[in-house]
Amino acid sequence: MRQIVLDTETTGLSAEAGDRIIELGCVELFARKLTGNNLHFYFNPERDSHEDALKVHGISNEFLRDKPKFAQLTDEILDYLADAELIIHNAAFDIGFLNKELERVGKKPLKAYVNGVIDTLAMAKEMFPGKRNSLDSLCDRLEVDNSGRTLHGALLDAELLADVYINMTRGQEALLIDAGDVPSDTESVVVQVDLSQYVLPVLTANVQELAAHEDLLAQLDKSSGGKTVWRQAQGA
Repeated sequence: MRQIVLDTETTGLSAEAGDRIIELGCVELFARKLTGNNLHFYFNPERDSHEDALKVHGISNEFLRDKPKFAQLTDEILDYLADAELIIHNAAFDIGFLNKELERVGKKPLKAYVNGVIDTLAMAKEMFPGKRNSLDSLCDRLEVDNSGRTLHGALLDAELLADVYINMTRGQEALLIDAGDVPSDTESVVVQVDLSQYVLPVLTANVQELAAHEDLLAQLDKSSGGKTVWRQAQGA
């Protein structure tokens, strides 16, 4: 499976209000391995970045003046992304901007050219409920070195996200069956699963849950006439 980890930087937060893509970074994975076949472009957005956006990515308006426009590179980008599965953090944001750029040049929405999208933000929320799931937070949690990330950059962020994604899904490669040992209809299939590589979230009980637990223990202890094992152990 060919996968592309993708990130963009933009002039602001709203594609519908006219904000544009100024940087695209793509990192290719094949069979969960980095191939080095990456794609990276800066674009002239034909407008200035908002001040808040400049603080995030640090890409000056002057630097972008002589860069190609998105329309000039659209075909090359779509050829690179063709039939790949995209991996994006907060996919709705980047997809929304890419679709708007494609609309401007008379192209179909991005989903017409790719083989699906994985949103790592949605994955992280399921894996780490109640935790901060920004890219920096995930790097810290999954021990991915992001020490070189002082500002956002599309290619750097895509490279970090590739490492994060591989760490989030590690263990999947253990779900393998040897194709050379195909069983007969009467034989069972044994799949070896390496569970030691999974990082499972630990959820601690809140005050209300602890109180409810103690109340339940008290009721059980009362019903047994004070003979529950845990009460006896406490008194020992």
